[in-house]
Amino acid sequence: MSTARYAVFGHPISHSLSPRIHSAFAHQLGIALEYTAIDAAPVDFATALERFAGEGGRGANVTLPLKEAAFALCARTSDRARRAGAVNTLTRNDGQWHGDNTDGAGLVRDLTSRQGLDLRARRALLLGAGGAARGVAPALLDAGIAELVIVNRSPERADALADALGEPERAHSRYWQDMRDLGDFELIVNATSAGRGDGNGFSAPLSLVNSRTLAVDVNYGEAAIDFLAWARAAGCHDVVDGLGMLVEQAAEAFEHWHGVRPQTDAVYAALRERDPVLVTAD
Repeated sequence: MSTARYAVFGHPISHSLSPRIHSAFAHQLGIALEYTAIDAAPVDFATALERFAGEGGRGANVTLPLKEAAFALCARTSDRARRAGAVNTLTRNDGQWHGDNTDGAGLVRDLTSRQGLDLRARRALLLGAGGAARGVAPALLDAGIAELVIVNRSPERADALADALGEPERAHSRYWQDMRDLGDFELIVNATSAGRGDGNGFSAPLSLVNSRTLAVDVNYGEAAIDFLAWARAAGCHDVVDGLGMLVEQAAEAFEHWHGVRPQTDAVYAALRERDPVLVTAD
């Protein structure tokens, strides 16, 4: 019997920890699989995905900047993928791709189970409106936050995400330049590349922070350094990067493909211990 083939698609993708994570899960559970990283620019993604399917690919994870493109290529999508308008987990069924989005579930599980944080009734600010933000926004609402304010440098993207969530009483879009007037938040989630690698760091008004603020970056490692540094300097009560989210969303995908959920704590601890500063986010 041939080994089952899985992959993660992104651009760039050489940094990805997903092959290491899924290999660890498979070893833990005695499942034979091949999991590789495939670099595909947006213009080449559909062709690369079909080639992978033709070579026996059974499932794939999708990272930046392909999550919304993956959604468009699916014959069927889960409810949470449709709410997000983005897909990060693909499964090959009957010659078609079926799409899911495990990002939000991964984030909430990390924050509530691993970090022991309560998200209920928090006023939340979501920075960004791309594939990563779309993946986590519905799950934050489902976790019981009181309000979600979405801010993006391209305001029409923030408007579109707020409209797609379908909860006008709780989810709103605002302008990036108006953040000083938004008040303070108990949860700030960074799902942007703001400040990353431009030498200017991350900057936002300190008035966004109160004594209870939880600051979360969906990125991890070097990609999260600037935002996390700002959050600590601003006096946020809790500061969390996206490594735990990455491991938990991978576990969701693994369970979807193989019918059994792996244990995540040991894999998370090994990644954190081996690479105190990791490369970037999936």
